[in-house]
Amino acid sequence: MSEITTSGPSDSALEIAAAVRAGERSAVEVVDAHLAQIEAHEPAVHAFNVVMAEQARAAAADIDARVAAGEDPGPLAGVPVALKDNMCTNGVPTTCSSKMLDGWKPPYDATAVERVRAAGAIAIGKTNLDEFAMGSSTENSAFGATKNPHDLNAVPGGSSGGSAAAVAAGFAPLALGSDTGGSIRQPAALCGVVGLKPSYGAVSRYGLIAFASSLDQIGPFTRTVADTAALYDAISGHDGRDSTSIPEPMEATVPHLDDGVAGLRVGIISELFSGELASGFEPEVLAQTRAAADALAAAGATVDEVSVPSTIYGLSAYYLIAPAEASSNLARYDGVRYGHREDGAANTGGMMTASRTAGFGSEVKRRIMLGTYALSAGYYDAFYGKAQRVRTLIINDFDRAYADYDVLLSPTSPCVAFPFGAKSDPLTMYLNDVATIPSNLAGHPAISVPFGAGRDGLPVGVQILAPMLKEADLIRVSAVLENAAQESAA
Repeated sequence: MSEITTSGPSDSALEIAAAVRAGERSAVEVVDAHLAQIEAHEPAVHAFNVVMAEQARAAAADIDARVAAGEDPGPLAGVPVALKDNMCTNGVPTTCSSKMLDGWKPPYDATAVERVRAAGAIAIGKTNLDEFAMGSSTENSAFGATKNPHDLNAVPGGSSGGSAAAVAAGFAPLALGSDTGGSIRQPAALCGVVGLKPSYGAVSRYGLIAFASSLDQIGPFTRTVADTAALYDAISGHDGRDSTSIPEPMEATVPHLDDGVAGLRVGIISELFSGELASGFEPEVLAQTRAAADALAAAGATVDEVSVPSTIYGLSAYYLIAPAEASSNLARYDGVRYGHREDGAANTGGMMTASRTAGFGSEVKRRIMLGTYALSAGYYDAFYGKAQRVRTLIINDFDRAYADYDVLLSPTSPCVAFPFGAKSDPLTMYLNDVATIPSNLAGHPAISVPFGAGRDGLPVGVQILAPMLKEADLIRVSAVLENAAQESAA
């Protein structure tokens, strides 16, 4: 295993914000400390596509001026935040790690970006990802792979690998990612950080460059559960610019950090723990999941196994629904309106073909073709229509499980971080998301929390799932697991 690069600034986001708001620490000092960590280790990790050093220092100076004037800049005052490079940032390159958008600068901020800034956080850079968020290892980026700070020879997971690695390496206490089939939770597990996928519609998708619109969701990466709660509370809530945004107010999660789990009913999803599907999971991952269940039981929860039968079909349904939506969303990149354009073609059709051939990477092309096929005449009902019916089965099975259990538990990823190139076969790579995809199909929230270590001492993440808009339950369970993991490691 290569050198670990997780040293550096270690204060939590809430500790930093409290010190900045009290005038005990300057935001400029905080930003400079994190930029120094980036300068020292970013060449080895490659978490960022763009480091926003000049903008971050200017924003920090503004925060300090507001504090000096007696203002409160917000609950995340002076805290650096890394932004996945598929979220629009006004005047800053937003590329989706694709040649198709190389150098494109949006004229506006995504709502989630607006909200973290309104809370006082400081954008410090745009993070690397699998191209257009399609992947589970961040090996598919057009700008080179991101490396796992715990082992530079291993992947950080994906597609939000840059955001997970940035938090794990101490480049920023907070990061935002997007999760379409596990792209927050899986890299969080592999990098040993906390990653939350909120309920669909709880966080605005306005300004998030679309992959699969019925599945995409923005959420936080942090080193602590308390920071996750604070960041989620800052970005959640209704946004009239997103037609899928839930109009009701979101319940704050920070007040539930210390609620504990006494009397809570926890169901371990048997298909993802002891069933045939789990036979491919690493033994150490399953052992840590059992240890997490035991920790919850010791804290007063009732823990049993529960069957959610249709979860075994989630992967198959997802890889029809998501590519179908991607083929539609990515049709806008035609070399005409914006993005990469190849010149010299004999006609418009040839220009479009040449532009898309040069602009998209192999995994994006694979999913566009799969999705187009699934939507084509004569195959729609057999593939896409059937996948949507499976999606309904998954929703119904989760509803039945939640009638008896408050939250569900499973591994986040079947394995710990794996070496680069180890999963070059697409199907093998897709299996990384087998435990995370079902909650995307259902639209429910789920979180990955670091819990112990597995093979070669690499981090293991356990996943807690909850019904729609029950993020507060995820936070209270996660806080108990976080404490148990710290006590076990002490």
